[in-house]
Amino acid sequence: MTEPFGECGRKAPPEHRTVLLQEAIDALAVRPDGVYIDATFGRGGHSRALLERLGPEGRLLALDRDPEAVAAGREFGDARLRLQHRRFGEIAAAAEEAGVGEVDGVLFDLGVSSPQIDTARRGFSFRFEAALDMRMDTTQGETAEEWLARAKEDEIAKVIRVYGEERFALQIAKKIVAARHEHPLTSTGQLAALVREAVRTREPGQDPATRTFQAIRIHLNQELSELALALPQASDLLRSGGRLVVISFHSLEDRLVKHFMRDAAHPDHPGNLPKDLPLRAAELPAPRLRLIGKALKPQAAEIALNPRARSAVMRVAEKCGATGAGSHPCCA
Repeated sequence: MTEPFGECGRKAPPEHRTVLLQEAIDALAVRPDGVYIDATFGRGGHSRALLERLGPEGRLLALDRDPEAVAAGREFGDARLRLQHRRFGEIAAAAEEAGVGEVDGVLFDLGVSSPQIDTARRGFSFRFEAALDMRMDTTQGETAEEWLARAKEDEIAKVIRVYGEERFALQIAKKIVAARHEHPLTSTGQLAALVREAVRTREPGQDPATRTFQAIRIHLNQELSELALALPQASDLLRSGGRLVVISFHSLEDRLVKHFMRDAAHPDHPGNLPKDLPLRAAELPAPRLRLIGKALKPQAAEIALNPRARSAVMRVAEKCGATGAGSHPCCA
């Protein structure tokens, strides 16, 4: 369902700091009459800044899978923006529903938002004693409690090892399976305590449960799969010269974004070509994107104000297209 958004001048909630806000908006090279998609609305930080640069003819489509984010967006009213309760893996369907064809820019701000982390009942954080939920969309899907109650030991270990990059994944999985035979695992505190028992070494400044909570959240919400679905759809929606801007907070996310942009910008990369088959230059696929600048990270001042920004990485690419009157230059 598409919902109207709102007063672009309203300040963001005090508990939420939008990471790389100005850098992301600058990277989109916003045109006052352009059409843009904020694929991860959150609490509307990027959307507000985009609306401030759009003129009366500009349009903005925003998506979020979290019903609480959508509810927050309903408090505003701006006819230029439409907010949909959707996963960003459905970005093409969202654009079609909103009557949006080609767009001038798409923005992704990945990961979990501060309101999600800081709301105890959501179960994302081990800092609060709460039910094990961890769903971004609380209207559907399996909770962390339900998954941990049924998943096999090897499945739990694989999720924690791959998505959490946790070297004690097997030990953690064994602890979880042993504990659930004695009593149901229902709270964040229970899970965090089990992980701390299983992890034998400590990383400075990081709770031993951090990687496991992150891994289970990524798995339950299928965050990497959604991203893999969304990136080609976003690229297809861009008009010539349109910008794709992605802010990642996890190495696996950033790797996926990096490789997608690289492969689209350099289709002649050895990994994209048939093996042992010589190709003439004219037969090589044309680039679909052009990389804009290098990966950008927050400045020290932003990290000091918002420590959660420290792992952020922003990458930017531009859609290639033919040159001509009124068009953007094509990729070199």
